[in-house]
Amino acid sequence: MGITVHFEGKLKDEASYNAICSNAEAFAKEMEWPFALISEQEIKLERTRNEEDWDYIGPVKGIEIFPHEACEPFRLEFDRDLYIQEFTKTQFAPVEIHVLLVEFLRSNIELFESIEIIDEGEYFETNDIEVLKKHLQACNSQLEQYLEQPDKYYGPVKLENGRIVDLMEQ
Repeated sequence: MGITVHFEGKLKDEASYNAICSNAEAFAKEMEWPFALISEQEIKLERTRNEEDWDYIGPVKGIEIFPHEACEPFRLEFDRDLYIQEFTKTQFAPVEIHVLLVEFLRSNIELFESIEIIDEGEYFETNDIEVLKKHLQACNSQLEQYLEQPDKYYGPVKLENGRIVDLMEQ
């Protein structure tokens, strides 16, 4: 359940890293969204490769943007090899937030050696906001069915790290 944009890839080089961070900062400022730079010497990132879990441990750098209180943070967090594997759930924010984040990714594709973008709302693939709205409506309708049982389920819940859990069991 949920409308999330997943993105994974590797930047071409350090110049591409500088460009995407500069573009992201300018984008955040233009939208008047808060942001924070990411710079950690040693961190653990939980990742999946070929449907198997693997952890990256080492330095990371990038930028984190906070588009809307009802949207997960948009993290552009790269490891030492300039590789990224991230996702941002947008389903509870206005539809325009989803569109803007997808358009940001699309406008920076040339900076990547390789990139895969999976948009559960299908906006990336179709450029059709009506398709995105239908997916959002279907998700919200399904969520409402669960929430009609308040003794069993509640949600959505925003975690300390900014991630949003659609549905929790009592």
